[in-house]
Amino acid sequence: MNMHDLIRELREPAQTKIVLLVADGLGGLPLQPGGLTELETAHTPNLDECAKAGVTGLSIPVLPGITPGSGPGHLALFGYDPLEYRIGRGILEALGINFPVGKKDVAIRGNFCTLDSTGKIIDRRAGRPSNEKNRAAVEKLRTIRLPGVELFVEPVKEHRFVLVIRGDDLGDRVNDTDPQAVGVPPLAAEGADEPSRRTAAVVNQFVAAAVRVLADEGPTNGVTLRGFATYPQIATFADVYGLRAAAIAVYPMYKGLARLVGMDILDAGQTVQNQIETLAHVWNHYDFFFLHFKYTDSTGEDGNFPAKVQMIEKLDATIPEILKLQPDVLIVTGDHSTPSKLKSHSWHPVPTLLLANTCRPDDVTQFNEKACLRGGLGQFPAKHLMLLALAHAQRLGKYGA
Repeated sequence: MNMHDLIRELREPAQTKIVLLVADGLGGLPLQPGGLTELETAHTPNLDECAKAGVTGLSIPVLPGITPGSGPGHLALFGYDPLEYRIGRGILEALGINFPVGKKDVAIRGNFCTLDSTGKIIDRRAGRPSNEKNRAAVEKLRTIRLPGVELFVEPVKEHRFVLVIRGDDLGDRVNDTDPQAVGVPPLAAEGADEPSRRTAAVVNQFVAAAVRVLADEGPTNGVTLRGFATYPQIATFADVYGLRAAAIAVYPMYKGLARLVGMDILDAGQTVQNQIETLAHVWNHYDFFFLHFKYTDSTGEDGNFPAKVQMIEKLDATIPEILKLQPDVLIVTGDHSTPSKLKSHSWHPVPTLLLANTCRPDDVTQFNEKACLRGGLGQFPAKHLMLLALAHAQRLGKYGA
């Protein structure tokens, strides 16, 4: 019996409410040996109070030593084994902007980048352009036409866009064209099987055409493509957990992840305060709330240690407003670590806090990496977090006689 079948067998109705607050890329590293991480540096009195009353630990998103993308990291938090559900980022981006992905589609996440005169990447995110600049560049990409397929290009946010290729016999086993480095050109797309080779051929033509049409677009003069994906089959939150679930996220990709597992996508505005206001407004209509905070990740990717500390403190300031709603279970964690020192996602386990009146408190009095290492949850697979949430919300019955 797999975990989802077990949950279906044991789940019980209840009036309890669960809040999953995901601080994207929460975990960090000290900049020097013996130093403090971003979370250890930040002043977090509210999270520390929750740690005193709750139970803590470190979650492992995929497997020890494996660096997760945001998709696998979130799927694990939602209780879906990321090794079983391998879902490309393109689908998540497309669903996040509510693009109607069909059976003949391959969805791809696009990044605008800046190329030098020799075609080498000098900025992987094109200086994080404004959304207006993004839309202007997307309009140029929409002029590209290629034989045998339909192309759909949609703006997302800042340097991100979605490319959907629609046609017969297309595959999604195509490598990312982003080399994850500067000073080198984008990679050529290659397919791992015949349908994917057809997709790769289209992609290489599209990228070459994009360089031509974007030549006068300043910093957004090139593109890289990631996360090739067709639409997957996946059970929903309602089916597995019997929960009415709502997603309160600002960035499209995380809306896409939530939509994929059947959550309702709510208008979250553009600020964390807007998100908290939405949470309060819909509190009586749902059982489960996924609240996503992006800025601990983006500051980490920028290598901006002080800014990540500030974002953690900004997150901490929201905790009293969430607690006023009296959730039966509050979980605070991240989908992965994004240390400012590395400027990228990493494999390090993620600090995790669970607060409920049914939890067994540990001796931890602070919420950070060192403290959580001593926590009562220990180091555990993130895919088991939903089991803990349901149990502490008294939504799981007894297994066996």
